[in-house]
Amino acid sequence: MKIVPASEFSLRRELEYGSEEQNDRVKLIIEAVRNEGDTALRRFSQQFDGVNVQELRVSKEEIEAAYASVDESFLTALREAAVRIRSFHEKQKRTSWMDLQPDGSILGQVVRPLRRVGLYVPGGKAAYPSSVLMNAIPATVAGVPEIVMVTPPATAGVDGIDPHILVAAAEAGVSEIYRVGGAQAVAALAYGTDTIPAVDKIVGPGNIYVALAKRYVFGVVDIDSIAGPSEIVVLADDTADASYVAADLLSQAEHDEMASAILVTPSKELAEAVQAEVARQLDTLPKRDIAAQSIRDNGAILTVATLEEGVKAVNELAPEHLEIITADPFQYLSKIENAGAIFLGPYSSEPVGDYFAGPNHVLPTNGTARFSSPLNIDDFMKKSSVIYYSKEALLRDGAKIISLAQHEGLEAHARAIQIRLEKEGISID
Repeated sequence: MKIVPASEFSLRRELEYGSEEQNDRVKLIIEAVRNEGDTALRRFSQQFDGVNVQELRVSKEEIEAAYASVDESFLTALREAAVRIRSFHEKQKRTSWMDLQPDGSILGQVVRPLRRVGLYVPGGKAAYPSSVLMNAIPATVAGVPEIVMVTPPATAGVDGIDPHILVAAAEAGVSEIYRVGGAQAVAALAYGTDTIPAVDKIVGPGNIYVALAKRYVFGVVDIDSIAGPSEIVVLADDTADASYVAADLLSQAEHDEMASAILVTPSKELAEAVQAEVARQLDTLPKRDIAAQSIRDNGAILTVATLEEGVKAVNELAPEHLEIITADPFQYLSKIENAGAIFLGPYSSEPVGDYFAGPNHVLPTNGTARFSSPLNIDDFMKKSSVIYYSKEALLRDGAKIISLAQHEGLEAHARAIQIRLEKEGISID
């Protein structure tokens, strides 16, 4: 793991727009689903997943069978994690409000959940039941009545949906599950088929084809984001345990070769100790090849003169995950402007947030923490403004409204107000 001054390091990664060939392929898949519906879904499942799908919807009996095939310890941990995630997101709930003005006007906002949301759950390389909880539970807390999950008919190359995924979906409150993945699943959610009714929003990560498909259908439906590779930055001083820091860096590096793991520190001793510890821990890591390439291509130990300079580097990186392992981590919390999730202290390892603490692990990547937030209740809500203007208010403000409309050259706007004023005997010159 290279050690470089922060001033000489740049992690600028473009959003993944895919190759021309990939984009063309996605467009063809989406148009086929729009035109052929379920027939296209079955054809693509055979072509891309090697599975001959007859029934697209997962039955209640299959979900019950999934419960019988998972360990009780897994189910216990999953349920406790779900309780924590639900409790955290309950605190984000908003309510509608109305403000009665002295003149009798009423201004307000009505907050409603989306009616139908689609959750994409990947299955190409592995099963991620934690992501099911993180995407579905905020939707249930928001009050979304119909939560639809799509996932490939094969998980990690094995025919069938991983039972842990099905159990997580049931525990999280998913109302419908369909065995279809890839760009074709996104198309089905966006446009609907005979079996899968269209949704209002699509959330959840996927491969490049899923990401491009989500980009393609945006506007027909809403989407959460286009997720990039996972990232972690650790801001640490000489009080940090090098083995902890190295382990946390590798916890992100094992995601994929494009993941980024970075230590920022003013301590030369810690930098060298973490460098050695990363190399040592890599030797016994099951996903050693993936993590090693991630560390080699996108990892670094950045040296700074002071922790204040380190905070500046962190804000420039705008990481998905930020750990602060210093003598007083709370001292720097208010100075962090750009980070998806902030973990404070040596015992707040990033996997605590990934699985169990409660805050959402669906976070902004690729530096988008400068302007984006973790997945939350608002992602599953919509708001309508309410305006009830009283006669007194319109008579008072009408001339001003007319002036503004005429200034913009919108005479019909002005006349819509003027005709009301004239009915009340008020002349506007």
